[in-house]
Amino acid sequence: MRSPIVLDLDDSVGPLPGGSIVSLRAWEEAIRFGCSLRSLRHLVTAIGPVLPREHGTVFLGSGDFHHLTWPLVERVPGDGPLQVVVLDNHPDNMRFPFGVHCGSWVRRVAMLRRVSQVHVVGITSQDIGRAHAWENYLGPLRSGKLTYWSTGVDVSWATRLGLAARFRAFADARSLVDAFVGSQRGQKEPVYLSIDKDAFAPEVAMTNWDQGVMTEADGAAIIGALRDRIVASDVTGEISLYRYRTWWKRRLSAMDGQSEPDAAMLCEWQAQQHAFNLRLLSLLK
Repeated sequence: MRSPIVLDLDDSVGPLPGGSIVSLRAWEEAIRFGCSLRSLRHLVTAIGPVLPREHGTVFLGSGDFHHLTWPLVERVPGDGPLQVVVLDNHPDNMRFPFGVHCGSWVRRVAMLRRVSQVHVVGITSQDIGRAHAWENYLGPLRSGKLTYWSTGVDVSWATRLGLAARFRAFADARSLVDAFVGSQRGQKEPVYLSIDKDAFAPEVAMTNWDQGVMTEADGAAIIGALRDRIVASDVTGEISLYRYRTWWKRRLSAMDGQSEPDAAMLCEWQAQQHAFNLRLLSLLK
């Protein structure tokens, strides 16, 4: 089993067996929620010399840092076709005019030459509903490189745009998981797996964001279906407290529905998260 790595931007990830920590706390304000492409490049340059080429699952902390999956996908060795599977309650394919943020990075990954397909699995967010249709980048969907797997969202608008095949909607999480697992049978391409724990119900892992309905068993079924093909992975969705110094980050994060976690419950929720991280690691080894 390759050793896990924590990119420590918010001090939210507990100690992991055999794990190593890359301290990045000084970057939290600049990178959290969103950042310019220049800032992201500077961070990637900074961690390049200390991040081993071969390593295990990368833990990113809060889902506010999910855009770091983009450079991690770029680092995957080789140049052959690569599928990217994202467990997430949100599409992370939303318009963002100021660089890249935790809700817009999927488009960047879908644009990579070697990425053959991106699957975002577990969406219950209305981000893919009719009212927010204009906010989704349609290019990756139209090209056939991006597919949403959702439950409980009316996505009929996509049919009128000829995108029905890219919007896989199901009545419940169990049906979704069964269909996704079935779609992966016989597949040969290597997989990068990115897990945002907001895809799971709060009783599985409490996060900073609105959450989906997947159970731990659902996640285990998906990981089991992909495990022999997973060449790299990351985990995000920890819960942490932070007050932005930058006014536009305060405004946009509030507009996106982020609520400050209850400080009195924070330790309990982080303990819940840590236990779940250990179980995820056992599945990913």
